[in-house]
Amino acid sequence: MENFKIDIDADGIATVAFDVPGRSMNTLTSAVIAEIPALVEKIKTDDAIKGVVITSGKPTGFCAGADLGDMASGMLAGGGDLQKAFDTGWALNGAFRALETSGKPVAAAINGLALGGGLEFTLACHYRVVENDPKIQLGLPEIKVGLFPGGGGTQRLTRLIGVQNALMQMAEGKSWRPNDAKGAGVVHEVVEKGQSVAAAKAWIKAGGKAVQPWDDPKFKIPGGGPYHPAGAQVFIMGNAILRKQSYGNYPAVLNMMKAVYEGVQVPIEAGLRIETRYFIKTLMTPQAQAMIRSLFLSKQELDKGAVRPAGVPKSDPKKVSVLGAGMMGAGIAYVQVMAGIETVLIDQTQEAADKGKAHVEELLKKRLSRGQMTQEKFDATLALVTATTDYDLIKGSDLVIEAVFENREIKADVTKRAEAQLAEGAVFGSNTSTLPISGLAEASVRPEDFIGIHFFSPVDKMMLVEIIMGEKTGDAALAKALDYVLKIKKTPIVVNDSRGFYTSRCFSTFLMEGMAMLEEGYSPVLIDNVGRMTGMPRGPLEMHDDVALDLSYKIAKQTREDLGDKYVPNEGEQIVAIMVEQGRFGRKNGKGFYDYDSKPKVIWPGLYDLAPTTKGAELGESPEALAAIDELKTRLLYRQAVEVARCWEEGVIDDPREGDLGAILGWGFAPWTGGPITFMDQTGLKAFVAKADDLAAKYGDRFKVPQLLRDMAAKDETFYGRFAPQTKAA
Repeated sequence: MENFKIDIDADGIATVAFDVPGRSMNTLTSAVIAEIPALVEKIKTDDAIKGVVITSGKPTGFCAGADLGDMASGMLAGGGDLQKAFDTGWALNGAFRALETSGKPVAAAINGLALGGGLEFTLACHYRVVENDPKIQLGLPEIKVGLFPGGGGTQRLTRLIGVQNALMQMAEGKSWRPNDAKGAGVVHEVVEKGQSVAAAKAWIKAGGKAVQPWDDPKFKIPGGGPYHPAGAQVFIMGNAILRKQSYGNYPAVLNMMKAVYEGVQVPIEAGLRIETRYFIKTLMTPQAQAMIRSLFLSKQELDKGAVRPAGVPKSDPKKVSVLGAGMMGAGIAYVQVMAGIETVLIDQTQEAADKGKAHVEELLKKRLSRGQMTQEKFDATLALVTATTDYDLIKGSDLVIEAVFENREIKADVTKRAEAQLAEGAVFGSNTSTLPISGLAEASVRPEDFIGIHFFSPVDKMMLVEIIMGEKTGDAALAKALDYVLKIKKTPIVVNDSRGFYTSRCFSTFLMEGMAMLEEGYSPVLIDNVGRMTGMPRGPLEMHDDVALDLSYKIAKQTREDLGDKYVPNEGEQIVAIMVEQGRFGRKNGKGFYDYDSKPKVIWPGLYDLAPTTKGAELGESPEALAAIDELKTRLLYRQAVEVARCWEEGVIDDPREGDLGAILGWGFAPWTGGPITFMDQTGLKAFVAKADDLAAKYGDRFKVPQLLRDMAAKDETFYGRFAPQTKAA
């Protein structure tokens, strides 16, 4: 066997080292799945084997789950043949079932992360020991890519910890740390690092049983099944809760609940077959295929530098200076020091710089309190930050990140001051979210080394970084910027210059369409509820509050000054201006479209005076009312997608992976779609253009599609077909 190495000790205990050749991390490839039956057969038939310990032969982790690209192509290879797809899906489930019924005690020594199919592998073992390492995560995150656990997770986890706990964990896709997993009943024992194999062997020697709890005739599901009074309540309430969370956009959520509901009423082998059927059904949905491509395959490619220019030597930034110690600058400093980068944090006053460093310290303390960092590591990491007002300390920096106020004059001043300290080849990156990079680069004496590096707030949580190429930005600067982003463990996309670039420009259309609806007389409550129904994280008014109304006001003011007579006011701009003049800046000062002093937040009563509600306040459930709601949902999604198409035609974006992933990670575009590019492709460009034309006739030119889209629709083309992504790196 290529992927499993067996070593039998004097006690007859076989240690099986799971080690996929040529991979930095174990995954359940088709080759691995094909070998598991042979492994089980060896365990069953070799009389020298009295018990088994399965562990990882890699220091990186136990198993990160299924190889989704491999798995999806395998299960979909039948061209829609459900029996072939089921047989492929059952291969893993059947193999795990054979393992737990092998007749010999099997323990999992979990010496690294075990996610998805990796955790399911361990659940098919009779005993689970995990090492007490804060880096180890145990979880079933499949829901995040449009799937649900399909390797026995819905059946075994439910039987281990009960229906309610299992459903909540799987629906949220969250992970446990080792001690939390033990507390939840997912693992049996937590031991010190390096002791998991010895502990697993000790359990076997002590007479560990080769029978799973659910194979005991007297077994009962913790908390009860569907026909137990308590269990029945879980399913009744669960339907409502999952509907509230997903708004029906994610088939995986409903199919997962069906698999659990039906599966726990029958013996586990039948339950596993039920799970496999629902898993295959889910895998074949457009939502799952879209999410797997964007959130797993494309993300993996971009995280490995797929768009890095070929032929440019790799760089490793050791020292990076950050100009501006506000929340954004301090957040950037935090992710830098977490990556081991020496950081100079500069502001106008020492007090402001120190405040920024204090924010870094606060974030590090959270890690310390959760056991994710030792005191020694905490001290060393915090020591990497130097808070100062002295630009001389920039000397020796490989890169400078400018994160000062969105004002062209201020940015020009700090650019000149910082560049005076930089060595040849060092890169200057502006974190501006809206101002064109080519214009800002006019203040630079080295425009070929000037680039946009746009972070998202809060920096410690948002995984995307948008890199913006100015007119004169060189490939060397781009390569260094990408190397930096990958080092701080963010996902990069590369876009070309434009006002608002890609993410801010397209995201603003979601906010503006919400404002248009408000001006039309729709209830603000309805607008935000419909926004959530589309799959966006929040409604347009809520999100407007989050990004700050005064920021929108200032950006509009700057844009008006820059464009002069060519400036076209945005929808609802006057409403925002009045609110800002009244001191309503959004969530940050507790006053925006909502009043945040009360819990939960409520719509500001004065909004009804600025934008009286004349329609949609009492939409019921009639076909006409539901059609009206669908129209509002369509407007919100199409408005964003049309702007994405315009960005493509203008050359702002040119890679569908970056367009999709940038939208989902950058501004929360409905993940179930796979992103706006996939949304247009799956809708079909002919149908998309026809609907956009209908919306344009009703609501105006903001829905007018670019000529590129019409040409592609006429030829029955798709973005992923015509502009197939290609790795640029050598």
